[in-house]
Amino acid sequence: MTHVQRTLVVLKPDSVGRSIIWEVISRFERAGLHIVGMKMVRPDKEFLHHHYETIGKVLSRHGQKIFDITLKMMSTGPMIALVLEWVEVVEYVRKIVGSTEPKSAAPGTIRGDYAHMSYGYADQVEIGIPNLVHASGNVEEALVEIPHWFTKEEMFDYDPMHKLFTR
Repeated sequence: MTHVQRTLVVLKPDSVGRSIIWEVISRFERAGLHIVGMKMVRPDKEFLHHHYETIGKVLSRHGQKIFDITLKMMSTGPMIALVLEWVEVVEYVRKIVGSTEPKSAAPGTIRGDYAHMSYGYADQVEIGIPNLVHASGNVEEALVEIPHWFTKEEMFDYDPMHKLFTR
């Protein structure tokens, strides 16, 4: 059984709009994670509906209002989609990204360093919470999300230099 996994990471419109995408991506690279897919996208509403409901169950779990706010926020600008690969990468990326609620994210995580809004405030002003990054929640989710965002032709298999020194 191999422990090498792939995970989806999406730098949301708030990351792109704040011009911090290279800071965010560099955190993954400095951690030794392998980028096997990357592109700038602006998904349509149907694509986002599939991601947030068919896969993520946001509408089912949180209701129409939260779902609509989320889709509106995700439609405000382009995003950067990445597929990262490495040993037990799904859980590790979640640690690097930090808690979903930026206010609760630990310093040193992406959300802890660059986003600070609470769920309470976002709910009060009826906006999507700008938490910068989506990361697959678990291995099973990653296996469904990756082919939704990337074709096989958009993915690359190659040996990163540091892999030569870790065998």
